Amino acid sequence: MLRSKLWVERPLLYKDSIERLAGLVSCSRKTYSAYIDPRSRSDGEGEGTGRPGPRGNVGPTHGMRSFASLSELNTNNRDENQFVDPFALVRLEIDSVSNRLRNCILTDIPVLEKAAEYFFQTGKEGKRLRSTIVLLMATGLSRQGPLPSMLEVDVTPASAHPVELRRRQQRIAEISELIHVASLLHDDVIDNSDSRRGLKALNAIFGNKVAILAGDFLLARASVSLAALQNSEVIALMSQVLEHLVSGEILQMNTSDDQILSMEHYMKKTFYKTASLIANSCKSVAVLAGCSPDESMAAWRYGKHLGLAFQLVDDVLDFTSSQEELGKPVGNDMRSGLATAPVLFAVEQHPHLIPLVRRRFKGEGDIDQALELILNSDGIQKAKDLAQFHASEAARALQDLPPSLGEDADASRAALQVMTRKVVSRKK
Repeated sequence: MLRSKLWVERPLLYKDSIERLAGLVSCSRKTYSAYIDPRSRSDGEGEGTGRPGPRGNVGPTHGMRSFASLSELNTNNRDENQFVDPFALVRLEIDSVSNRLRNCILTDIPVLEKAAEYFFQTGKEGKRLRSTIVLLMATGLSRQGPLPSMLEVDVTPASAHPVELRRRQQRIAEISELIHVASLLHDDVIDNSDSRRGLKALNAIFGNKVAILAGDFLLARASVSLAALQNSEVIALMSQVLEHLVSGEILQMNTSDDQILSMEHYMKKTFYKTASLIANSCKSVAVLAGCSPDESMAAWRYGKHLGLAFQLVDDVLDFTSSQEELGKPVGNDMRSGLATAPVLFAVEQHPHLIPLVRRRFKGEGDIDQALELILNSDGIQKAKDLAQFHASEAARALQDLPPSLGEDADASRAALQVMTRKVVSRKK
């Protein structure tokens, strides 16, 4: 019987032999436990330490935590936080960052400009989840929220070094959105997608070449803004995101018949493609704020676990939501030959799914047969449970941030905790 593992980010891109992941979980169980992120020794960098190595990764330290206790943690303070709207708390600042984004992708090449701004149109920007988290983390580590002057659109060139701390943190929000949208443009080409966010995919309008070049253009603009921060640690962290995005896509494209059935492989790819951007953006904000290495790693863990929870819920919604809600076809992952968490959990109950998974659901009737088996298994519920596990770990990470410096910081941390519930309760 296939067994699944709760994956923990490993140092140095899995260099050399890797210890087997702790927290081996039987899929017949409904309670998960795992060895969670590092706390640790005070010696050296990289593997076996709780401090970031030269690439911002950390090594393992073992300590068992039960899923039940984590669920209790994520319900703490729910009454007082239930009315907090994380998105509303930073809406004015998000609007300011969004307007700057639209300005920074202007170019004198009309086709490139039209393609690059496609997903930055007013009303078509998406949830702005990543930039919202970044700005909430920035305030959560500050004495106060942004001054009124910081809510005005920053019109300085991308190459200009921002003097104010808040402007530098806003640049991280800007960079995270540029990287994210660029990755979407590239993914849609690779997956031959027809739609995105309820719109036609860019590649379906302009063709693959223009879509790829538009993504490259956004990454180039992000790189200019990143270099202007003049902080080598932050530059390394955000540059690592780009490496992870490429590595994750290669892992997805070149998966062996055994790897496609491995939860460990799936979670590794999920970290690279989704969670790394949120984790390293959060850590970058903390580094800019002058936090200690341990405090910065708490921000990283928050982003990592929130990102994993977000993607696991995305996997579930691929089976449970309509095309109108998702903005993409139901069962789109399987149609692309991907086996996500609900599929991998369902395989344990229905082993005859294995040949369908290994041939990437390309056989006649494979999609319909797989959908029926998955919907008649515990796969979707177990994927939800795993998402809740990571959401709870994200909430726990907030406890390791430095002491709050004021009411604005308290409100933002409450919003970050609410976000851990929103990502698992969302319907689209």
